[in-house]
Amino acid sequence: MASKSIFQKFLREPLLHFLLIGAALFLFYNMQNEGSIDNNRIIIDEAKINHLVALWKKKRQRPPTQTELEGMIQQQVREEVMVREALAMGLEKNDSIIRRRLAQKVEFITSDLAALAEPSKTELSNYLSTHSEQFSLPARIDFVQVFINPEKRGIDTDDYANSVLNKLTQAGENNDITTLGDSLMLDQQHAQMTEHDVSRLFGKEFASKLFTLSVGSWHGPIQSGYGLHLVRIGNKAKAQLPELNAVREKVRVEWQAQQRRDMDKVFYESLRQRYEIAIER
Repeated sequence: MASKSIFQKFLREPLLHFLLIGAALFLFYNMQNEGSIDNNRIIIDEAKINHLVALWKKKRQRPPTQTELEGMIQQQVREEVMVREALAMGLEKNDSIIRRRLAQKVEFITSDLAALAEPSKTELSNYLSTHSEQFSLPARIDFVQVFINPEKRGIDTDDYANSVLNKLTQAGENNDITTLGDSLMLDQQHAQMTEHDVSRLFGKEFASKLFTLSVGSWHGPIQSGYGLHLVRIGNKAKAQLPELNAVREKVRVEWQAQQRRDMDKVFYESLRQRYEIAIER
């Protein structure tokens, strides 16, 4: 366990990242140079053939026949011939799709390196704390509402709303709210609603106001897109940061994504320094 911990710590060292990046680039450039030594020779080696067979098995759940294998090899030869001829004619130049793909292949180097690093529990805990807005459980609320329809009540809307509010306040929790107010195609009782949930049903302003009200009392009238509402908050739970064990995998994924972004930035800056940049307006 101790050796594994040391290895994981070593993987997270920036110096190792630079060494791996340098080695990857050296290998890439070396492979490119080897290809240019004898550009008229095409070799389909055993490793390439095994790779073709593995892809075939993964796709079709069986090994290829000899005829199918020969067909894949010949297709690989054809592709290599066409690619080399295209490069010889300079067809890759000024092709935005090819340029973008080549750039992506270099960027994949940092992605692969970032995937090697496994965070410790301390690193995950720190990431959870410093990025709490990404993982916090939203505030939730239980409430009941009595709807007052201004189109039905007309100029008496406010008086009617206040009279209903007085009845609700005096009766406390013993009200049969189904007999009060006007009909609405929404439930009167709502439980464990987030502000987003309330906004989706009643509108953003209504939801924002609702979460400021005290528990246990009737409030209102509060305006929504439908009309007016008298509301009573039964319970409110504040937004809270969950325990690491409850969101560990999600935190790990986000931590690795951040490592990938950090390494990509360092990688790009190290490559960029090798060039003199001239931007001519």
